[in-house]
Amino acid sequence: MVKREINPWTWQDERSYVQAVEVKNVEGTLYVAGQAAVHPDGRSSTADMRSQLSLAIENLETVIGEAGYACGNIVRLTVYSTSSDEFMDSCFDLLQAFMARHGVKSAITLMQVVALFETLNVELEATVVK
Repeated sequence: MVKREINPWTWQDERSYVQAVEVKNVEGTLYVAGQAAVHPDGRSSTADMRSQLSLAIENLETVIGEAGYACGNIVRLTVYSTSSDEFMDSCFDLLQAFMARHGVKSAITLMQVVALFETLNVELEATVVK
C-alpha cells in the first residue's frame, strides 16, 4: 500500500488530521460501523461524553485489530457527537492522543447530530486500508 497525504495548508496540523489521503495498491479495505460506548454485554454507557469517547476508542481499536488491520492505517474517520462544542472542549485531546499513539493521519469529519442510540453521545466510524 502507498499512502499520500494532501495538505495545501498547515493549520490542520495542530488539529491532528489531513485534508485528503490518497491510497494506492491496497490489499484490503475495512469499513468499520460506528463504534460507540457500548459495553461487551451490549449495554450503552450512561457516562459523560469524555468517558464514552474513551470506550468508543477502545471498541474501535478492538474491531480494527480483530479484523487484522492497524489503526495507523485509518484513512477516513467520522466523529458523530450530540454536541460539537462539548466534544471540542472536553474530548478532542483524547482523540488527538489516540491518533498520536497510532500515528494516524486521516481525513476527519466531526458531525453534530440530534441524537445517537439510547444514551450515547459520541460515535466513531472509520475506513481502514492495508
